[in-house]
Amino acid sequence: MKRFEALFAPHLDAAYNLARWLTDSESAAQDVVQESAFRAFKFQHRFVDGNAKAWFLTIVRNESYNWLKASMGARWVAIDEEWLEDDLALADVRTPESQIIRAQEAEQVRRALLALAPVFREVVVLKELEDMPYKDIAKIVNIPLGTVMSRLARARGMLKRELLKLHPYE
Repeated sequence: MKRFEALFAPHLDAAYNLARWLTDSESAAQDVVQESAFRAFKFQHRFVDGNAKAWFLTIVRNESYNWLKASMGARWVAIDEEWLEDDLALADVRTPESQIIRAQEAEQVRRALLALAPVFREVVVLKELEDMPYKDIAKIVNIPLGTVMSRLARARGMLKRELLKLHPYE
């Protein structure tokens, strides 16, 4: 139990974040993280050395995809061909208007990100939200390093197009 708590418990927030973005459901994300934590605890003897976060998030990713398969069938697998830059100048503005604008922008980014197929969404979440190194993302997603970079570039482009759909005149 102590080994599990030391290795994997610190990554529960990251696990929930990944599961939430992949499943687009709070309750599903909670279920996925619970099942993933159970699996990590049960099979912790298989984790010998290395990056505990990457190992745990691999389990979370797999459980998220299992949930998607079970709940949505084959629809979610489709990869269509179809990033926001931070505006640091506005970061310290705390007026009610700026807070509303930031909340609306965050919702638009959320909607745009959810419009991406999960294989693209996961690399954006792992890189941009979890700040994972490319090599760790490659381990988690089980693809070559070059594919991670390529997929991330494509995902950013697709995300930009989704955001432009929401604001076509900007």
